[in-house]
Amino acid sequence: MINGERTISRPLRWGMVGGGRTGQVGYKHRTGALRDGTYQLVAGAFDLDAERGRDFGRNLGVVEDRCYATYMDLIAAESTLEDGVEVVSVATPNFTHFEITKALLQAGIHVICEKPLFFTVQECEEVRALAEEKGLIVGVTYGFTGHPLVHQMAAMVARGMLGDIRIIDMQYTHGFNAGDDTDAPEAVKWRTNPETAGSTFVLGDIGTHLYYLSEVVLPHLKIDRLMCDRKAFIPSREPLEDHATVLMHYNNGARGRLWVSSVNAGNMGSQRYRFVGAKASVEWSDSHPDQLIYEVQGEPNRILHHGMPYLEDESLAVDRMGALHTEGLGDSWANIYLWIAQAIDAKLRGDEAFLQDHHYPGIDAGTEGVRWLENCVRSANDGAVWIDYQ
Repeated sequence: MINGERTISRPLRWGMVGGGRTGQVGYKHRTGALRDGTYQLVAGAFDLDAERGRDFGRNLGVVEDRCYATYMDLIAAESTLEDGVEVVSVATPNFTHFEITKALLQAGIHVICEKPLFFTVQECEEVRALAEEKGLIVGVTYGFTGHPLVHQMAAMVARGMLGDIRIIDMQYTHGFNAGDDTDAPEAVKWRTNPETAGSTFVLGDIGTHLYYLSEVVLPHLKIDRLMCDRKAFIPSREPLEDHATVLMHYNNGARGRLWVSSVNAGNMGSQRYRFVGAKASVEWSDSHPDQLIYEVQGEPNRILHHGMPYLEDESLAVDRMGALHTEGLGDSWANIYLWIAQAIDAKLRGDEAFLQDHHYPGIDAGTEGVRWLENCVRSANDGAVWIDYQ
């Protein structure tokens, strides 16, 4: 169980690019990073409006001369300081991720980046090579996979408790974009513009969360073929989608279905995962993150509760609140940031053996998310046809 004890020798000197007062995700990053004493926020370029960013940074406790107007200013100044930032989180629109991440890595700074990581697999591979050359970590904030019961499902699959996996059924839907974008805030508008969002809207924005979580639970399964059908119910969002269905064939013969939508009117936002094996099934939703439905063929259904001693060690090891209290999204983000901090600490110490077995969402996770998106777009743009996964 995680109880706040220090797991690295000192806090990492941490900065942010983006994540300011008007952003949607900045507080999630800070909630995760500042929970366990593994990061200390010392610098940032928080906002395109430099004065608003400085004011915001001061209110976070960052000294004024380390609240920068741009990420370039941050890199230039922090690189001259003996106590300059060691790691920076990139919480900016998609189209900026690649250039900011590259610049930080070239300056010798570890990176934690929002998803989807970049626009293309080629960009991911370029950054992977640069990070390896520099000996740096690139973490990706797939913030839902820190929930303890996600790792319970993974452990149950690994131990054969479900049998051979046959069916993967996933959805992440909400209704917050059911209307048109006439009065939408900029945080919505950039997500529906191909120049700033890339080649997808909901597939990249929320679908990649589903895909990565399935990789955590089912690391042995790989996609052989895929078919993606996507649509913009709000015409101004074309050619991007606000609704999509993806069917997948896996290398063991399993079949998968993934549904993402931001026009599911009335839905407040929920993820649901069901993994079906030859012997049993598990089902989990982030709307009830403390419960896992476990159904064994021919036996009464069971509801497993987080933090209970009957769970697998992998789940109990990442639990924070204990069985009596509900774990939430902030706890999941805290686990993600903790794992990335431990990876950075190992890099700083030159402990490559630790990194061989250490779980965290890194450059590989980010790359595979982009690869999945490229395949989805290729299928959809060819007329929602089956394609071989590349």
